Amino acid sequence: MSVATSLPKILFEGVNSIIYYRDTSEWNTPVIIKVIKNDFPTPTQLIQFNNEYEFTKDLKIEGIRKAYKKDKLEGKPALVLEYFSGITFKKSFFENSWTYKDFLKVAINVAEALGQVHQNHIIHKDINSNNVLVDLATHRIKIIDFGISSRIDTRVQDLRSPDALEGTLAYISPEQTGRMNRAVDYRSDLYSLGVAFYEILTSKLPFTAADSIELVHCHLAQKPQPPHQVNPTVPRVLSEVVMKLLEKNAEDRYQSAFGLKTDLELCLKGFVANGNGKIDYFNLGQEDYSDRFSIPQKLYGREDEVKLLLNSFDRVSNGATELVLVEGYSGVGKTSLVNETHRSITEKRGYFIKGKFDQYQKNVPYSAIIQALNEFIDYLLTENKDSLADWKRKINKVLGKNGQILLDVLPNLEMIIGEQ
Repeated sequence: MSVATSLPKILFEGVNSIIYYRDTSEWNTPVIIKVIKNDFPTPTQLIQFNNEYEFTKDLKIEGIRKAYKKDKLEGKPALVLEYFSGITFKKSFFENSWTYKDFLKVAINVAEALGQVHQNHIIHKDINSNNVLVDLATHRIKIIDFGISSRIDTRVQDLRSPDALEGTLAYISPEQTGRMNRAVDYRSDLYSLGVAFYEILTSKLPFTAADSIELVHCHLAQKPQPPHQVNPTVPRVLSEVVMKLLEKNAEDRYQSAFGLKTDLELCLKGFVANGNGKIDYFNLGQEDYSDRFSIPQKLYGREDEVKLLLNSFDRVSNGATELVLVEGYSGVGKTSLVNETHRSITEKRGYFIKGKFDQYQKNVPYSAIIQALNEFIDYLLTENKDSLADWKRKINKVLGKNGQILLDVLPNLEMIIGEQ
């Protein structure tokens, strides 16, 4: 029976999609139907919609919500998905009474499911307390929303406005912000899971900020208060498990979800054995290892050069004007060296733009400068209307009647400063 034959019951209406419920289906089980809300969905929405189907339709993992079919409902793209009676991780623990035994059993199941996802070479990239469904009575879980997932182990960093980043900003890993000079891999999911665990155990997120760029800086540079200091009932060793997940450098976190699962099982075993709500301390990560070869992404042997760049940036931040030239043969790591300034630039609310003098563009005057400015314009176009209006005023004030000269080489600038 096609989902288009009758209109099912609305279960939930979100910003981008509507979730319907149908108690009968061709699979002899209740299903939910996820429909794009917009009449004219964007290419990005369609890609994410298709991703959720492609990533989950063949996964034989108990802790993953499966996709059965792609279809249409009232002419709009629809996904027929497995129905699960649980509610979000956040609601389950915020709206019901629970014990640390409940939390540990749920956390173990989440770690098991996430480990199996990673074994299938999938990075979820949007793990948060709303993308895990929980049945608190049985401790069963389902990880959902694979719309921005990836099948590659690493990817290049994505430097843009924080509001335009993939994932949920409050849970995003430092490397996923694009300002860490590190690629994103499966350990990014473990950081996000650590944020979700922290939220459940303390009833608050590890970082709160006035705006998006400040929140990004928190993920990059600030260490949260340990859960047991926020909530004294949290066992100390469980607090340390969460803090290990929240390490800034991926090399310092758990290297696999299965290593995390082992430590959570030891916590549960200790909790049950003691019977007094306490867990005896043990060394974390004893069974934690990665099943794939991974070279640490830390930059070695360039401490003096990094310090020189950062000191120069500090002086510029205080009003100085400087030019630093980085010299070296192709492939020696000039780009990686310069990218080490990302975090400091974010802290000062600066913009990082780059251009490269390519050997095949020697006949294009100022090609690298034009490339860098075009990247800056693309960055600005992801910001909010108030910020764009402010930049329009600043740029027009400087350009005066010469705006068209720039539009000839930077055509996208017209979308900011208007027709000249």
